[in-house]
Amino acid sequence: MEYTKIWVHAVWGTKGQQPILANGMRQRVLDQIVDQALARDIEIQLINCWVDHVHCLIRLKSGQSIADTLTGIMQDSMRWINRNKFSEKRFGWSKDYFAASVSEGNLSLVRNYILGQERHHEHRTYQQEVETYFMPALD
Repeated sequence: MEYTKIWVHAVWGTKGQQPILANGMRQRVLDQIVDQALARDIEIQLINCWVDHVHCLIRLKSGQSIADTLTGIMQDSMRWINRNKFSEKRFGWSKDYFAASVSEGNLSLVRNYILGQERHHEHRTYQQEVETYFMPALD
């Protein structure tokens, strides 16, 4: 029997930081991402977004890679958004993403961070978030 418990905090933005994930469609897009992930046997434990980016907590299973998982989620949701014409222009996600493993001890911290997107972005743009939290992780 295989058993893996690999938690990943993943973040990706809209192409050109296009603010398409506004309140009116935000939940529909998030629900669709979760449904499409389930169809791919991807477990999204928590998902939230702001107008120009998505955060999610994913539990990877044996044989799932971060790159394949995120590429699949992003491609499926991009096709769905375009097919349903949620954007006047052709919609796309940025080709870049951030992904980091999360220890069991830090799961509640990451969950709270993901749930607090509206509060975080009252004072900080997505670009500032990237520079503050995600770029130092690359050093």
